[in-house]
Amino acid sequence: MFFRQRPTENATLSYFFGCAGVGKAVAVDIVAGDEDWFISEARKAGVVIAHVIDTHVHADHYSGGLALARRVGAPYYLHESNKARVSFDFTPLHDGQRLEAGNVLLDVLHTPGHTPDSVCLLVRDLRRGDEPWFVITGDTLFVGAVGRPDLAGREREMAAQLHDSLHRKLLNLPAELEIYPGHQAGSACGAGLSGKPASTIGFEKRFNPMLAMSRDAFVDAVVADIPQQPENMARIIEVNLRGIKPEGARD
Repeated sequence: MFFRQRPTENATLSYFFGCAGVGKAVAVDIVAGDEDWFISEARKAGVVIAHVIDTHVHADHYSGGLALARRVGAPYYLHESNKARVSFDFTPLHDGQRLEAGNVLLDVLHTPGHTPDSVCLLVRDLRRGDEPWFVITGDTLFVGAVGRPDLAGREREMAAQLHDSLHRKLLNLPAELEIYPGHQAGSACGAGLSGKPASTIGFEKRFNPMLAMSRDAFVDAVVADIPQQPENMARIIEVNLRGIKPEGARD
C-alpha cells in the first residue's frame, strides 16, 4: 500500500492511498483546487483513481471531490442519506459496505453526530493480512477532540448520536489501530484539536478527555464548547450540495 496525507487549507487533512501492485487508488476529502495534486500523485504512483469519497458534506471548505471524480472518470461517494439533499448524481455509501482498490479494502462505518451523513473508513491491506490497519475518521474523531455537533442544528440530539457513534463504531476497534482524522489544530470543526495529524484508538481512549465521559456528561461538554461557526458556512454548504465550482477555485 502507498499512503499520502495532504495538509491543506482550514487545517483540513486529505488522503490518497491504494494498491500500487494492482494500480488502484482512493482519494478522500479533497479540497477544491487540489484536484491537480491528486491527478499528479496518481500519475507518479502509476495508478488510476478508482474511488473518490467525501466523509460528509463539508461546511468549512469547498469540496473538490465531485470535480476530481468527473475528471478521472471515477465514482464519487457520499453517504446515502444525501440522496434528497444534493442536486447531482453520486454513488451512495451505506453502513457495512465494502469498497475494493486492489489489495486495499475499505469498510464503511456510518457515524452520525458531527453531521447526519458522516462516515468513517476502516482500511485494510490484504498483503499485510486481514486485520484492519487504520481508520479515516473524518470529522467524527480527532486527535484529542471530537467533532462539533451543531452544523445540522439539534445540537444535543446530534451530540448524543456522536457519543453513540464513537462508542459503538470506533472505540471497540483494536487499540493499536491508527486513526487519521479530517482536521488538525486550527480547524473550526471541533474544539481542542491537537496539531498532531494521527493517533491510535488506544491512545485516544486513554488521553482524549471526551471519550471517558458518560453519555449525558459528553452531551453537556460538547454543547458547552462549540467553536464559532466557519466563515461563509451557509454558502459553502450550498455550493457543496449543488456540486458547482466555487468562484476563485484553482483549475
